[in-house]
Amino acid sequence: MTTAPEQTATEAPRLGRKRDLSRDPEILEAALDVLAETGFERMTIDEVATRARAGKATLYRRWPSKSELVIDAVACMKRGVYDLSDLPDTGTLRGDLVAMIKEPSIADAQRKMQVMAGIVSMLSRSPELADVAEEALVAPRREANRVLIERAIARGEVTDAIDVDLISTVGSAMVAQRMLVERKPVTRAFLLSIIDGIVLPALGLRAAD
Repeated sequence: MTTAPEQTATEAPRLGRKRDLSRDPEILEAALDVLAETGFERMTIDEVATRARAGKATLYRRWPSKSELVIDAVACMKRGVYDLSDLPDTGTLRGDLVAMIKEPSIADAQRKMQVMAGIVSMLSRSPELADVAEEALVAPRREANRVLIERAIARGEVTDAIDVDLISTVGSAMVAQRMLVERKPVTRAFLLSIIDGIVLPALGLRAAD
């Protein structure tokens, strides 16, 4: 009776099928859509799988828990944010800030706030999610504002005595207030009112400057 040859030490072990990561972007986008619509508490992996037209087993193999899926989905929102080396340079701070207001950026800001609303109940319970949310949803616009304000200081348009950190966060804070608390849409007119009514006066400038 013949027996199967024993596996030698030089034979490569059999590997399982490689995980297909090509659908990750679609799945993460679907997760963000569901998160923005339902919030973390009511969001389900099943619903994300349905939205992404993916098998539930695929999602569970890649993300064993809903929290892990949400953390990865929020983290991916950092892609495509402002290139700090390619911000508007119109010669005035107001011109630069106004040039940042574009329809895609308004839609992006609204989606980010909807996602933020969806995860707010989890932020105090998940330091990792809070860190990811700060990096992906809050920091990019704050850093862009900082660059524009520091550029205005360098050309002598704004005094260096101002609190750059504080003023860089004003716009994002007002957008969050409007969307999360007042439940109103963010419009171009609203963003212009922040620039002309809050940011520029805080820097000692007038809208006409």
